This record gives sequence, structure tokens and C-alpha cells, in this order.
Amino acid sequence: MRTYLLVFFWLIVGRLGVAQSLPVLDQNPASLRWYQLNTPHFRVLYPTGFDSTAQRTAGRLEQLYEPVSASLGKRPRRISVLLQNQNTSSNGFVTLYPRRSEFFAVPPQDPTLLGTLNWLDLLAVHEFRHVVQYDKALQHYGKVLYSLLGNTGLYIPLLTVPDWFAEGDAVGTETLLSTSGRGRIPNFDLGMRANRLAGLDFDYQKAVCGSFRDNVPNHYVLGYFMTTYLKRTYGPDVWDRVLNRNYRRFPWPFAFSRSIRDVTTIATQPGLSVEALYQQSMSDATDSWEKQRAGLTLTPATNLPVSAEKQQTSRPVFTNYQHPQFLNDSTLICVKSGLGDTPRLVLLSENKPERTIHVQGFTNDPGMLSATPTMVSWIEFGYDPRWGQRLYSTIRLLNIKTGKLTRLTHRTRYTAVALSPDNSRLLVVDNTTDYHTRLLVLDAKTGAVLKTLANPDDAFYQHPRWQADGRTIVVVWLKNGQKTIQRIDTQTGETTDLLPRSGDNSSNPQPAGDYVLFNSPRSGIDNIYAVDTRSGQVAQVTSRPLAAYHAAVSPSGRTLAFDDFAATGSRIQTMPFAPTSWTVVSAVPANGGSTPPVRFFGKLPQQDPGAAAGRAVLRDSVPSVTYRAKRFSRLGHALNPYSWGAVLGSTGQSLTVGLNSQDLLSTTQFGVGYAYNQAERVGNFFANLSYQGAYPIFDLSFQRGHRNTSIYIDRTAPNDSLRSDRWQYNQLTAGVRLPWRLTNSKYVRSMSLSTYYNYQQVTGYDLPVRYATEVGFAGSLSALTYGFSFSQVIRQSKRDVAPRWGQALSISYRHTPFGGRLQAGQLAAQGLLYVPGLGKHHSLRLRGGYQQQGAGDSYLFSPAVAYPRGQAYVSTTQLYTTSADYRLPLADTHWSLGRLAYVQRVKANVFYDFAQGTNYQYQTVGLDLSLVFNVLRIRTPLEAGIRTIYNVNTGLPLIQPLVIDIGF
Repeated sequence: MRTYLLVFFWLIVGRLGVAQSLPVLDQNPASLRWYQLNTPHFRVLYPTGFDSTAQRTAGRLEQLYEPVSASLGKRPRRISVLLQNQNTSSNGFVTLYPRRSEFFAVPPQDPTLLGTLNWLDLLAVHEFRHVVQYDKALQHYGKVLYSLLGNTGLYIPLLTVPDWFAEGDAVGTETLLSTSGRGRIPNFDLGMRANRLAGLDFDYQKAVCGSFRDNVPNHYVLGYFMTTYLKRTYGPDVWDRVLNRNYRRFPWPFAFSRSIRDVTTIATQPGLSVEALYQQSMSDATDSWEKQRAGLTLTPATNLPVSAEKQQTSRPVFTNYQHPQFLNDSTLICVKSGLGDTPRLVLLSENKPERTIHVQGFTNDPGMLSATPTMVSWIEFGYDPRWGQRLYSTIRLLNIKTGKLTRLTHRTRYTAVALSPDNSRLLVVDNTTDYHTRLLVLDAKTGAVLKTLANPDDAFYQHPRWQADGRTIVVVWLKNGQKTIQRIDTQTGETTDLLPRSGDNSSNPQPAGDYVLFNSPRSGIDNIYAVDTRSGQVAQVTSRPLAAYHAAVSPSGRTLAFDDFAATGSRIQTMPFAPTSWTVVSAVPANGGSTPPVRFFGKLPQQDPGAAAGRAVLRDSVPSVTYRAKRFSRLGHALNPYSWGAVLGSTGQSLTVGLNSQDLLSTTQFGVGYAYNQAERVGNFFANLSYQGAYPIFDLSFQRGHRNTSIYIDRTAPNDSLRSDRWQYNQLTAGVRLPWRLTNSKYVRSMSLSTYYNYQQVTGYDLPVRYATEVGFAGSLSALTYGFSFSQVIRQSKRDVAPRWGQALSISYRHTPFGGRLQAGQLAAQGLLYVPGLGKHHSLRLRGGYQQQGAGDSYLFSPAVAYPRGQAYVSTTQLYTTSADYRLPLADTHWSLGRLAYVQRVKANVFYDFAQGTNYQYQTVGLDLSLVFNVLRIRTPLEAGIRTIYNVNTGLPLIQPLVIDIGF
């Protein structure tokens, strides 16, 4: 503790040195011990206390190695898999930087993601399929590039394959190799289905790149339909053949499309381009959806009035109103979100306009909204200030009458919450760090645990709700691929299954008198059903054209509300709560417990070479092999090179040859190499090290190389004696920083402290004069930089061009306290203020800065505050700067320039800059025009344009190219 206190007092610093520092990664707490299991094809890393789950996961990965690899004809290299248990976000990924996979071991409450699978089983199939895909590129020129450049070289052939293939193929694999998977879940294709049935036939460019106005389903959905259609039409190994051909081709932008065309060309018909594949797969899916819709008898319902944002065509911008809860018979609360709105709680009624009562923070699962007439509760993420891999889930309570907001719990792992009818207790799903779930009853005023309910089956629980008696609860029970809705007496612990255990993906139970309403996809469309708790009889309550979710019954018991989906988003519908009008169905789906056959994947479950074996593996609840565990040393594995060779710098002015390393636990980054500066035609050797495993981050860098510059040596005008020189320098930078993430609301908050020591030594400088910003003939410079920064900006919706509220402050002090020929000192402070503009998505940014340095200083630091755009920096003793930027969207477009580009948005920024120095005053005004666009059908958008500047002092205009976002 004493060491950390000394470090804290040392860290009075700012942002200098950050430019030389490697990025901050997400780490686990330094105290967490790690272990490893070594299998023939995997190294599984896991934290202490996770032993049994790690053994099961390692065995499952080995069992799935052959089935998951089969249809791509590739047996991938051994890979490390990290099991993360400090996080409450349900996720997983595979990366090449460095090569590894990570599983976040918290099952999601979202039934449209999990289905009826075990969460780690789902990740084992889906993420390992990505491993197979990546190693598929390790052939022909990909193998050569990997030898030359490491994983950066392997990434080059992967760039020729669109990301819809990677995710769509992985979703298809999880679907075929199990009895669940997103390809069997109607909600997965809901957005695509809604668009196609509404006549919204987006072209391929828009389907890949997206929109600021319409709901364009993501690359998971697009890719599933395109990859599945091709497998169904040309055989389950077709993508093996396409990728083999693609990776034999020169990596030009349209090699992938040409490879599909070649593989699908047969004697009687030409092959499919990627555009034709998209159109055919969409037409095929639409045909089945239209037939499905034609057979429906719809239940009538009434829309509650809302005020969704309109786009230029007067059609509503995609906006959802979801998760309704009645406050009284005429008013309900729900969550509003969409392209133009971050999640917020709104009140709706038939006779009053929509009213926002609270803007939420970063919700874990907004579907678990729970409300009584006076209170509403939900779950938000709680961030650890330092450790990025430690993510909590905390309970939020809002008093609807008074507006008082309470964060009831801290540093907890709850992923679902329900208020008791009398507001005295809460029911939560708690996720332990050893991959178990349990139901807890909490005191609603203090958050204290009142009772832990037994979970003898070690089942996973979803969506708990209190019944009206305040004693019994209903909850979704999931284990071994089967679900039921279970009623539990919280006092006696007695449990009753209200439905037979089956593969039906039931969700969101809602008690209503003698019934429990719930969601089910058993008809092929998600609808609301009801089970009579007295007889066990099941009835279908709604029959909607696309989907109905989240039933709620009014206090009087006369009205049923639910959210109903359409192409423009979900809307809250109401209908009479009339059990006598419901259609009785069988308690267990007629097909034996799984979702009705999905026409789209056809016979692939029987044809795919790994499907049958994969399903057999996933039916086996416990792999039989046990692997020997041993400690994993972070220090012993600190060096882990993942790329080497030449890399072009982002500015295009430097070429770097080097080696990059990052350990698997993201604690140590190291880079070493040689960089050549094309502008000065000189090079330098460098080494960078960042250790991030302790609470403060320690950075060290060294450079040795040459500089080459020119300077006028004239003392009086005219300046025509330009002299050039080349000299050698050594530069050492060492420091420590402490970044904090302080987000706990709708504002993204962060703070940073740091201090850096910089030493620069120069030899061979022969010019008689020097720039004040160069060490030159003075020989050496020793300087310290201290700094502080704080930022809080409101969460942005996709349609916002910049934050509409926010503040930021940075302070830095740089000086030379060690003596020497060069003396300098600089104090700088800069603040930002974001305020809303005139339009909904406009933003005004105000910025002000102050900088001071000594009048007699023999060395001048570079500016630490923003300077007027288009004006060269002139050093001065005191400097005051201000600026104003007004950002706004001009048009949201869908402009396609063939295969080359797709323009999504036109933006503008009007700005004014002012600087007041000791002996001068500068003013500039200008206009930025930029386009948000995609090139070569790559999903990641870029932003670039032009900047026009008018210098008020000189009266001269200036036009500059403007690059705002290069996509990463």
C-alpha cells in the first residue's frame, strides 16, 4: 500500500508521453492466479477457482475439434483459449494480435443468443470455427506472408474475405452441429424478415455497409443466409472450395466474388457473383417467409401512440419501444432505443404524449425491466476503475413519483432483477465466478441478501418474476438442452415445473392470475403463449405477422400489452386479456421439443460432414478425459511475438521493420525495430515496453537514430542562407500512468494521471544556430512531464455526429529540473464543453486553453493546447486559445458508386479559432465537409473530406484534405 501511495503522489501528470506509450489493454486484477490445461490441440488458461469448468471446456474443445473443422477441410494449429470469469458481459472472440481466443464465462439472459445450449459449448463451436477460418488462409501466398510478417501477414489474405462470411459461417456451424443455434431462432432473422416482407429490398452495398436511417441487419444475419444458401445449393463443402480458390488468387479486392463465380459455374449456367448470391439467397428466404405469412390468422391489436424520429422520406427512423410494464390501467413504462436514441425509459398512454423519465446508462439486459406503480428496476454494467476485464452488473432503482435514482448494489454479478409487488424485495439471478447461477432474494432498500434459493439441479436461470402473492416466483429453468418454466416457493423451496421439459426456447414468463404468459417460437414465429397453472393446459395468446414479445397485464386484468415488431422498429400493442379467445395447443411442440424445422438450412444437418458428430458431442454432458493442471506464469510468458517484418506507417511517411509482442494475459507489450522516415530520409532504431500487470502502468522506450533538417542562419533579412545538417540522437522515455474508467451512468467517464521522464542526447550537430524546439549543439535535454486529464461525455446514438453533453479537462506541466544548458518550463490547461445544437443530432463544442512558458527559456516545448487551424504555431510566453465547432449531419444517404464506394452520410462542421499570444493575435474561420463512406464493400466505414479555412489576419483562404477516421 505504501508503494501505491508514493506512486500516486508521483503521478501528478498528463498526457505527454502517451504518444510514445503503447495502448492500454484490458487486464484482470494483478492478484488473480492463472492455471493451464494442455490438450493435443488447445492450451486452456483459467483463473483460480475455475478448475472443473476448465476441465469440461478443454474436453469439449477436443471433442469438437474434428466436427467443427470438417466442412472447411482444415485442421488448425494449436491455440490458447482463455476463460475469463471476472466479467459479466456474455461474449467471446478470436484474434490474431496475439493469436488466441477468449470466452467470457457468464451465460446471457438473452434467449435469442443462448437458445437452449450451454453457453461455453456454444462458444466452443462458434469461436473455434473462427480459428478454423483463420488458419484456412495459411496456404499459398498466405503461408509465405505469414513467414515474412507473422500474424500481420496472415491478416492480408483474410482481408480479401468479407466479414459476413466469417460470422455467417460460424452461426451456420453452431446451428448445424447442435439442436439449437441462432439459425433455428426466429428472432435472429427478425429484422431481415421484416424488411423483406415490407418490400425493403436493399442492394448488396447497403446490406453490407449499413444505414443511418434504416435497420440493416448485421453481418451475422446477412452472412448466415448467404453462406447457408450456397452450402444448401452447391454442397456442404462449397466454402472449402471457394476459400481454396480465393487464397490461390492474387489478393485483389474482388477475388472472393470471382472465386464464388468459378466454383458455382456449371455447364448449364454461369456462376454466381457475390451480388447474385445475395439476391438469390434473399429471394429464397423471402419466398419461405411469404408462405409462412400467408398461413397466419392474426390476432388484432392496437398501437399505443409514440413519437419516433422521422427521416427525410417521412418514414420513421428505426426506433424500438420494448419491454412494457403497466403502472396503472392507462399508463405503462417501456424502453425506447434506436438509431437516434440511446436506451431511455418512457411513459406511454392512449391519451397523453410520450414522456421520457430517465435516460439509462449501459444496460446489461434491457429486456429485464421490472416495474410496479411506483418503482422500476433494471441492471446496468458497473466498471472496475482500473481492471478492464473486471466488469460488474449492478441494480438501478428509479422512484417514478419522485425521480430519485439509486444504485442499490456495487461490485455484484447480477444479470436479472425483479421487484416484488410491494417494493420490499428484489429477486435476482447471481452469476458466481465458478460458472454457476443462483437465485437470491434481496432487501430492496439495502441490497442485503435475505435468502439464497437452492439450485439442486445446477440449472441456469433466466427471467425471474414474482407472482402476485409476493411469495412464489416463476423462472425459466435450463439444463442439458431442455427448458421449462418453474414455479418456486421462496419460503419452502418447493419447485413445480409448469411445462414439460423440452427443447422449446421459452422465455420471459409473466404471471397473470391463474396463468403464466411466456414467449415461445414453437410455431416458427415468436409469439406469446399462456400456461394454466391449475391444469397445465397451454394456449397461444397472440398471432402476429412477425413477432410478439414481453407480455404485461394491466392491474385490472383487462388489458394485455406486448411489443410487436415491424420494419420501422418495435411498437407497444394492446389487446383484451381474454383467456376464452386463446387457441389451445399441445403442451410440448409436436416435433418433439425443438423449434419447428427451418426451411432455410434444408437437409444440411444430415449432409454436413461434422454435423452428426457435433450433435452427438453436445448431447454428452461431461467429457470423460481429465487433464493435468499447472500454474501459468505471467512473467515466464511475458514475451509472445505475434508479428514481425515490415509495416507501413499510418501517415505513409515511415516504413517500419520490427517485431511486436504481447502476452496472452495482456499485461506486457513489447516492440523493437527500425523505422525509416521518408520525409527526412533517415532512420532510427527503437524499443518500446509497457508493463500493465500492476495497478499503475509502467512504460519505457528508447530510440537511437538520425535527424536531417534545414535552418536559415541569417540574423537579418533577407533569409536566404539555408543550411542543412544531419545528426545523431539517443532518446530515452520512462514513465508511469494510471488510467481510470469511471463510467457509472449515461456518461462515459475517464481520468488519467501520469508522469514521464525524457532524456535526449544529440551528437554531430554542426549548424551554428538551432530551432528553439531542437536540442541541437546544446548536447542533451532532461525533462519531466506531469499531467492530469478528466473527461465525461454523454453516450451517443448512431445518428449523433458528436456528444451533445460533456466536459473534458487536461492539465500538463513540463520542465527541466536537472540543470544543463537547456532550461524550459511550460504549464498548460485546456477545457472542452459540449452542448446540444439546434437539431436533435447537432453538437456545439466550445474549447479554451491557456499555456505559459518562461520568457528566457533556452528550449521550447511543442504546444500543449489547440492552435488555430491553418495557422503555423508561433511560440510565446503566454498563450490564450479558444475555439467553437458546430457539427451537424447534412444528409443520410445510400449512394453507391458501383463496387468502389458507398456513401452513408454527408456531415459539416463550422468552426472559429482564436489565439492571443504575448505579441500577436490570430483568428481563423472555416468549414469542414466530410463523407462517411465505405470502400470496396468493406463494412468498416471511413470518414474524409475537405477543410476550407479563411485566415482573418492575412485575408488568405486555405483548402486542405481532411481525414477524420481511417476505420481503426
